Amino acid sequence: MRHKRSIGEYLAFLSIKYEVDPEKFFNALRLAREQQKSKCGHISIECRGREEAKQIFLMRHDSVVLAQFRISEDFFLESGNSLRNFMETDMIRRHLFKKSKSIHSHFIRDLRSGMAHVNLKARILEVTEPRRVVTRYGNYANVAKALIGDETGTIKLCLWNEQIDSVSVGDTVQIGNARTSAFRGERQLTLGMKGVLNNVGGLESQMAPGLPTLKT
Repeated sequence: MRHKRSIGEYLAFLSIKYEVDPEKFFNALRLAREQQKSKCGHISIECRGREEAKQIFLMRHDSVVLAQFRISEDFFLESGNSLRNFMETDMIRRHLFKKSKSIHSHFIRDLRSGMAHVNLKARILEVTEPRRVVTRYGNYANVAKALIGDETGTIKLCLWNEQIDSVSVGDTVQIGNARTSAFRGERQLTLGMKGVLNNVGGLESQMAPGLPTLKT
């Protein structure tokens, strides 16, 4: 049976597709609900009326209609409702992975601190033990560092929660829309809310020789 998308999942997808911050997008929807119109970055939102217990919204960029959808009153009344809670769905993962495959792929040797939209394929060489931390949003999360490498070098990759269990030493991963930064003078990759990490299988048939040798 086909999975039926929730409105939260669909709105999160729209925020990713049209590159607007999910929290600002949700707040713009709330404002349009109260004042009929609002803006969020390059898009405008209009509340077109009500149908039973749902309100109809129209999303535009200039004069081009991007989407029309209905949102129930209950969705707005839920305490602490956040589109960030829907960012790990298959719908968004597929969209980001498809997008990353159409973008130029980088080599690790070319990465510099401050780069955005980084796409590359690499091998998982090491993964540290996860540790429990408190995020800037006040939530608890597990974080680990993976050492990844291609034929040009190595770099650390920051992994969060489910990402940690999705990879193992020896896996090949496709990384899309990541960012590079420096931590204590060392380069690292972070995925953030818009990054994508996909395990793409065995390395030997897909990568060039010369990768760092795994420790045994």
